[in-house]
Amino acid sequence: MAHRAPSGRAVAPSRRLARRVLFLFTLSLSCSYLCYSLLCCCGGPAAPRARCAPARSAAAAKKLLQKSRACGRPPAEPPGSAAPARRPREPPAPPAGSAPGPARPGSKRLPQAIVVGVKKGGTRAVLEFIRVHPDVRALGTEPHFFDRNYDRGLEWYRSLMPRTLDSQITVEKTPSYFVTKEAPRRIFNMSRDTKLIVVVRNPVTRAISDYTQTLSKKPDIPTFEGLSFRNRSLGLVDTSWNAIRIGMYAVHLQSWLQYFPLSQIHFVSGEKLITDPAGEMGKVQDFLGIRRVITDKHFYFNKTKGFPCLKKTESNSSRRCLGKSKGRTHVQIDPEVIEQLRDFYRPYNIKFYETVGQDFRWE
Repeated sequence: MAHRAPSGRAVAPSRRLARRVLFLFTLSLSCSYLCYSLLCCCGGPAAPRARCAPARSAAAAKKLLQKSRACGRPPAEPPGSAAPARRPREPPAPPAGSAPGPARPGSKRLPQAIVVGVKKGGTRAVLEFIRVHPDVRALGTEPHFFDRNYDRGLEWYRSLMPRTLDSQITVEKTPSYFVTKEAPRRIFNMSRDTKLIVVVRNPVTRAISDYTQTLSKKPDIPTFEGLSFRNRSLGLVDTSWNAIRIGMYAVHLQSWLQYFPLSQIHFVSGEKLITDPAGEMGKVQDFLGIRRVITDKHFYFNKTKGFPCLKKTESNSSRRCLGKSKGRTHVQIDPEVIEQLRDFYRPYNIKFYETVGQDFRWE
C-alpha cells in the first residue's frame, strides 16, 4: 500500500520556530553591533554595559541620539535642508582670577552751581577748597561752554561733568563767564535755579596779577603803564584792555541781574580767602546749602606762596597747594600809576558795593 505525504498543518510549528530563532539571532547581532559602536566611540571597554541595551521606546532612542551627537558625529542633514545658522562668536573669557569691574555709581548731571568769575580773583582756590567737601563733585578743567563752546550743545557739556550721587551737587568753574555778555542768558536757559559764585578782588591788584601772568607767557608785550592808559598825562584809562575792563565789576554785574536775583549770586572776597579761608568757605557752603565740613583744620598758610593750602585730613591723604602758576611775584608798578587806577575804579567800586550790599574795603 502506498504511503500518504504528511499534511501542511503538521510542519507549520517547525517553520514558526525557525523564524523566531532567525529573528532573535538577527536582533542579537544588531544589538551587538550597536553596543560595539558606542563603546568604541564613547569610552571603550570601560564604558558601562548598560549603554548597550537596545532602545525599547522613543525616549531611549532620543537619548542614544544625544549621546551620538556628544561624541562629535552629528546626524546627517536630510537632502535639501538649509545649512544651520552660524552662531555669533562668543566674547573671550576674562583671565583666570579676574572679576568684572563694578558699575560706576551716580550719573552725569548739568551743574547746579557755577563759579563764573573773576579771572585772577581766586577762583581756582575756591574750586580746590570746595572739592574737599564730600557732598560736592567739581569739574577740574574749565569747559568754557557758555562763552566758546556753546554750539556743541548741552549734552556735550553734560558729558564733561563728573558723576554725582543724588545727595551731591555738581560744580564747574570758568572765570571768563562773568565778562561774557551772552553767558547770563545762556545759563538761565539751562536752569534758572543755577547758583552763581563770583570771586572778586581789588581791581587794581587783579589787573597787575593778570598782566604778570600774560608777561610770563609773552615777554615782549608792552609795559603795564603803556597798556593801561590811552593818555597817561590826562589820566585817560584804556578800558578796551581786558585786564582793565574785567575789574569794572558793577558794569558786568548788570547783565547778570537781568536774569538772576542777588539771592542766587554769592560774592567771595579774594582778600579774605587768603587771610580767613575757613570763614569764606563757610559762607560758600551755606550758600550751596550743604553742611559746614570745611573748617580751620583743613588749612595751613604757605609762606613761600603767600596763601593758604590744604592740610592732610582723613578724607584728604596729602597736602595740596595750588600750582606753580599761582602765587607769582607781581611786577613792580609805578605808585603813581597805581594811584591813578584807584581813582579810576573808585566810582565803579562804590556802585558795586551798593548793588551787592557788601563793602570789600578796596579804598
